[in-house]
Amino acid sequence: MNARNAIVFGASGGIGAALADALAETHRVHRLSRRGSPPLDLTDEESIAATATAAPEATLMIDCTGFLHDARFEPEKSWRHLSADHMAHAFAVNATGPALLMKHFLPKLPREEPAVFATLSAKVGSIGDNGFGGWYSYRASKAALNQIVKTASIELARKWTRAALVAIHPGTVDTGLSAPFAKRGLDVRPPSEAARDILAVLDGLDHRANGRFLDYKGRQLPW
Repeated sequence: MNARNAIVFGASGGIGAALADALAETHRVHRLSRRGSPPLDLTDEESIAATATAAPEATLMIDCTGFLHDARFEPEKSWRHLSADHMAHAFAVNATGPALLMKHFLPKLPREEPAVFATLSAKVGSIGDNGFGGWYSYRASKAALNQIVKTASIELARKWTRAALVAIHPGTVDTGLSAPFAKRGLDVRPPSEAARDILAVLDGLDHRANGRFLDYKGRQLPW
């Protein structure tokens, strides 16, 4: 990768920080997060628009934002645990927020050179791969994100013919998001290793990857 601008959304989180640190070796990295200036709040489109206005054109953008649980909400094990508030929050952060990032930041990709916008999705958002059930809000909101990526990729290709918009499953990473749910036997990796794997995949992409759902090894996942 050449020393060009890269933007990392959610750069204060575990994977986001690791990706930003790794990219700093080859890129001018712009770290955007709720703690940044201006702050980036996925639930406030005005803040997204403000950060986009202040950001430079970039050949690589990585969205590392996401919500699985907090002090109020835990992944649902049954439909008995469904909550309208939980679902609304999951969709706001995992689907609507990234869609608004695309709205304001995809136009900042260069049109005359290769560029990539990647958003971290999740394998559990795959409808075809769902064999266990549960985690309704997270699964559904990530499935919605995948649909948004696919739809936006079609529009992107009309004018940004050298760009790729992709969804990436990072695997199970040792962060606050996944730590309470990491089961024995899973391949749980440190953020630095996950960042290395993700960047290796992104570095090998071109416009032909536009609209794909990939894992951290570059394998295509079912929708």
